[in-house]
Amino acid sequence: MRTFRESEGLRRLLARLQADGGARWRSDPEASELMRFTAQRYAGLARKHNLDPWEAAAAAYDAMRAPSTLRADDPWAIVTRAVQVTCIAEERARGLLCSVHQARRPQVSVFHDAERFSDREHALPEYHPAFSVNPADKLAEEEPLVEVSLAVENAISLFTLLGWPTDRARDGVEYVCSRLADAPSRPSAFESLRRDYAARAQFDVPQQAWMSMLRTLLGSGNPLHAHTAAGRGILLRLLVGEPLHALLGDDDLVSDIVLNSPRVFA
Repeated sequence: MRTFRESEGLRRLLARLQADGGARWRSDPEASELMRFTAQRYAGLARKHNLDPWEAAAAAYDAMRAPSTLRADDPWAIVTRAVQVTCIAEERARGLLCSVHQARRPQVSVFHDAERFSDREHALPEYHPAFSVNPADKLAEEEPLVEVSLAVENAISLFTLLGWPTDRARDGVEYVCSRLADAPSRPSAFESLRRDYAARAQFDVPQQAWMSMLRTLLGSGNPLHAHTAAGRGILLRLLVGEPLHALLGDDDLVSDIVLNSPRVFA
């Protein structure tokens, strides 16, 4: 007779199975019967959370081995609650793509299950208001891009007007701008580009002409010139609204570009 169906019978069986450190769990025939009964008992709870009945039985086994279960007024109530909590955590862990231990934490379990964008019935902007985009915001984001593109084109025009070959002016200016975008600051970009011998060779620009281009675009690199026109560089000057004809009126700037044109060293 399966006396372990009742709470007191379960208590006596667990006391016997754990009396020698739990070794009898492997050899006692009644232990096998207990686990089969447990799998049947919690099969419905397991299916409710998309689990196998034996996964629920494994959770019950862990609860049965806890000393608190033996001391409880109703051991089966403790086991049932432990299985329920574990099944919920298992289901949440699968949905959240995390461990069961993490899924038990309230700060993790509050999130919704992971989803593929392709599985959504509606487009992402319609899923939550936070993903909607205000057209005015989009225009505000596009304006700086237009200003940067115009500044780059004006910088290329400046070098071309002052005697630089068009291909070298465009390739050089665009390369410097791309490196500047990845650099933490203008001075660090200047130092990196100053030692970029591969780029200088690729664009067929002599060292003196290359240094002139860097000074012109990024500034002299001298901290004493940081707040002067020579220290700011024409890219910054163009971005803050200085027109191209004003740069052409800067005699020092024009002289530097003209005297160091690659044509001079040809």
